[in-house]
Amino acid sequence: MGRMSMAGMIRRSLVHRRSRSLSALVAMTVSAAVATALLTLYADLNAKLHTEFRSFGANIVITAPASGALPADALARVKQAAGADALAAEFGYAVANTDRGTAVVVAGTNFAAVRRLDSWWQVDAWPAASDTHAALLRQRAANFVADEKAVTLTFDGRPVTLHGVGRLRTGGDEDSRIYMPLAAFTRWTGIRPSVIQVQVPGGVATVDAALVRLQQALPGMQVKPVRELVEGESRIVDKTHALMYGSVLLIALTVAVSVLATLSASVLERRRDFALMKALGGSQTQLMGMFLMEALILALAGVVAGFVLGSAAAWVISEENFHTATLPHVSVLPLVLLLNVAIAVMAALFPVRALRGLQPAALLKGE
Repeated sequence: MGRMSMAGMIRRSLVHRRSRSLSALVAMTVSAAVATALLTLYADLNAKLHTEFRSFGANIVITAPASGALPADALARVKQAAGADALAAEFGYAVANTDRGTAVVVAGTNFAAVRRLDSWWQVDAWPAASDTHAALLRQRAANFVADEKAVTLTFDGRPVTLHGVGRLRTGGDEDSRIYMPLAAFTRWTGIRPSVIQVQVPGGVATVDAALVRLQQALPGMQVKPVRELVEGESRIVDKTHALMYGSVLLIALTVAVSVLATLSASVLERRRDFALMKALGGSQTQLMGMFLMEALILALAGVVAGFVLGSAAAWVISEENFHTATLPHVSVLPLVLLLNVAIAVMAALFPVRALRGLQPAALLKGE
């Protein structure tokens, strides 16, 4: 058989057995699409999960000794020690009396910093940066004052009047507090910040390294991790990695079985063709090469179609779950190609082994 005749027979086989070819192509495309989607998401997984975990708030809390305050430059030290990607917000606390005579915890903070750090807070309207007497109240705290629009508080005999800008909903202790700008809080109470909440992106090792640096930067202060959040992030990232690897392998195995069944059926249908090729001088190696080429053509076509579909699927999944787009990663193509080629080779070689004992004369006679 010449090269042209082999190419012609491959083309004829793919065209005349369209249903078999289409079934194998669909299976190969599904395999490539799933692998592309999962590997593309995997490439951005750490960054996206760390970004998602940022919405859960601080993973390190720094507090001053009892009845004390943090150093005046504590926030600057924190930002330098925690790294450029870290988020931090200062808090000062005081117990004041409302105009109804009810004691309430008042917290001074930087609203812009808290908005980035504690993005899980539900606030219907954040105060403007220029509004020095704004207040955030929750329903429980709002019940303690006579008028949310003019909140009068007294601390150590010194009154201050704030105006409620938005309602705060967290489901935690914050719901019973009144928040105001830190600068106005310090002028009113004379109390400096005693707590800094820090969020360091990364797993347990990254946060532990930041803890050491922060302890060195702020000697005498209590620097503690929110351990449940840090360890929970690490566990979820690891489990997600394992799940994605397992999914790719499971899909590959399923597709391999499907393609194997399709190509095995194709071998049985073409036994007379193969017998004729042998009778005309075709060798076992040529038969295997031709059948393998058919499988590889389907695999390559599946990779092209699957890469496009898988990249689109990764884009949609990322937008729906992380609210950010995941762009196609050409770097995953070699792995997807290797996966599909491996499936094609395994699925092609096993059925062709059945042709070793093929007797052309007997088969052509119909025996």
